[in-house]
Amino acid sequence: MSDGFRFVMISAMYENGGNTTHRLLDGHPELFVYPYESQPGTRMVNDHLSSMFPVKYRWPRFDLSATTAQDYEAIIDEECKVRTKTPHVSKFRHQAIDLCDKERKACFVKFMEDKPRTRGNLVEAFYRATFEAWKDYNRSGRESVYVGYSPIIGVDGDKIVRDLEDGHVLHVVRNPWSCYAETKKRPVPLSLAHYLTGWTTCQYHALMFRDMYPDNVHILRYEDIITDPQGVLGGLCEKLGLESADSLTTPSWNGEELKEVYPWGTIRIPTSEVNLQTAQELDAAETAEVRTRATPYLDALNYRDFL
Repeated sequence: MSDGFRFVMISAMYENGGNTTHRLLDGHPELFVYPYESQPGTRMVNDHLSSMFPVKYRWPRFDLSATTAQDYEAIIDEECKVRTKTPHVSKFRHQAIDLCDKERKACFVKFMEDKPRTRGNLVEAFYRATFEAWKDYNRSGRESVYVGYSPIIGVDGDKIVRDLEDGHVLHVVRNPWSCYAETKKRPVPLSLAHYLTGWTTCQYHALMFRDMYPDNVHILRYEDIITDPQGVLGGLCEKLGLESADSLTTPSWNGEELKEVYPWGTIRIPTSEVNLQTAQELDAAETAEVRTRATPYLDALNYRDFL
């Protein structure tokens, strides 16, 4: 188990506000916030959930016979590796970043030279190497906690807590009507049944792991975050021994204010009004079916009377 590495992994089902939360935490002076979805999974992830969720979003598994250089390459980290290796095809190409993937790999390998090749240490090496190699990162000099975000990774919450001595999972949930209405706008949307199966599976694991690890697994509602970001996220920060910074009110990237969260996430304008309007885009049949499929979790997450 890795010791001395303070880490928060944000989890959220697709369109649930994970990217919005990630961007709201970005400017906090005590946080090293990963630039994109960190997607730490590897191709070796293969279990009962592999057919439901892409392995890039999962907590990694590593080949016992591999080298640390191979471990680094195994981490999928699609958004960051595409941006640094082939920036012309990245959806983030408009935003400058001085981060060389080869240098990051060298930092990763060097960090692991005198350490046991455990999963916790490999994950720590990945995040530490990123910020060591990121030359134009807007530092305050007070950063002490690393923050990543990978959709649905809360289904591996038990592994995160076991691998990292001071590891935390922040699971963000949004009402299922707005979520499904949002995902319908994608070029190749999931069906209602497919989407709600994923949504309920994520909430099942989040609620279960919060009961199992109450000091390390935290659940916040997107609706509460956008209503009072400094109060809600600041409360979590204080629980972790950090300050409630003014920056929590404004989404940003590398400390630069974002007018809209897109393309970091599909949610462009994170307000309560837009959230309700999005839910109301569904027709009556869709609204009823979402309620039926999500019913076991509506009371647990206080969404029974949302719509």
